[in-house]
Amino acid sequence: MTATRSAGRRTRVGAAALVVLAAVATGGSMALTGCSSSAGSTAGSKAASSGASGADGANAKAGSPAALAVSGGYIPQPLLTDMAAAYFTVTNTGGTAAQLTSVTSGLAAHATLHTTSNDTMQQVMSLTVPAGGKLTLSTGGDHVMLEDLTHKPAVGDKVTLTLHFAHATPAAVTVTVPVRPTTYQPEG
Repeated sequence: MTATRSAGRRTRVGAAALVVLAAVATGGSMALTGCSSSAGSTAGSKAASSGASGADGANAKAGSPAALAVSGGYIPQPLLTDMAAAYFTVTNTGGTAAQLTSVTSGLAAHATLHTTSNDTMQQVMSLTVPAGGKLTLSTGGDHVMLEDLTHKPAVGDKVTLTLHFAHATPAAVTVTVPVRPTTYQPEG
């Protein structure tokens, strides 16, 4: 999967974010709490795989409409009262790539898409779900930032997210994801 970006400002990660990345690299886990932004950028996921030779790719006919399913979603309990991160996997068994263009939630006034590369986080306008492949949002990689929270969710709460797509039917998928402990590490 290759990433496509338009000219945008890239910002090096600050000291606090480096602590988060160090914790992740050493087996710990923390919610990402801040990212840079560059309006107008588009990115594919480093964590996305084409799946063309795997089980997903075997079901995808070239040119067939995107067929999306969302799984594994969660929100680590945020450390801050105004910001949280959301993670999930979008599987596309269709033969056409789709674009995740936005996420909305009653928990947050704003939600933004971000990608991370070489310790640099950047806001992007969309993330690609490849034909016959997956887009995986995970700690230290692509993610959704939920900003200006209406309240700080507790472990065990359920949060509804609506994912909006271009080049896919349906154009929106609504999922309910659990709030997990800050140290939660998904299996697999």
